[in-house]
Amino acid sequence: MNTKLIAKNPTAYHNYTIEEKLEAGIVLSGTEIKSIRKGKANLKDSYAIIKNGEVYIVGMHVSPYEHGNIFNKDPLRDRKLLLNRREINKLIGLTKQKGYSLVPISLYFKGSLVKVELGIGKGKKLYDKRQDIAKKDAERRINQAMKQKYRD
Repeated sequence: MNTKLIAKNPTAYHNYTIEEKLEAGIVLSGTEIKSIRKGKANLKDSYAIIKNGEVYIVGMHVSPYEHGNIFNKDPLRDRKLLLNRREINKLIGLTKQKGYSLVPISLYFKGSLVKVELGIGKGKKLYDKRQDIAKKDAERRINQAMKQKYRD
């Protein structure tokens, strides 16, 4: 099935080491879908929580649809994620462990449905972030040196 990326969470891999990923549906209103089709969604600073045995995404911004008038919803409202009971129980077990969080990684269309890719991640410490940046910088320098070598 064809997938089309709508939005990515730019800080997901920077702030967390993602250990597991899963796909979830999301409950949206009609005007939110129209706004998302225009690409007006943002996952920055968003996270997922488990409340009363259900999973919600918090902080996801969907801009109001310009022709939606009274049907527009609050852009930052909590949106329910659609997962089966077994997946929710697994998430509850993992998030009760120390340091694990539910992080939305990306929002995309799968066919005509909007899906969220959730990551189960552990928060990185500052020194881990520095190590990742140093590793990326070293790889970038090696690639540039290789390109320079092949040009000469």
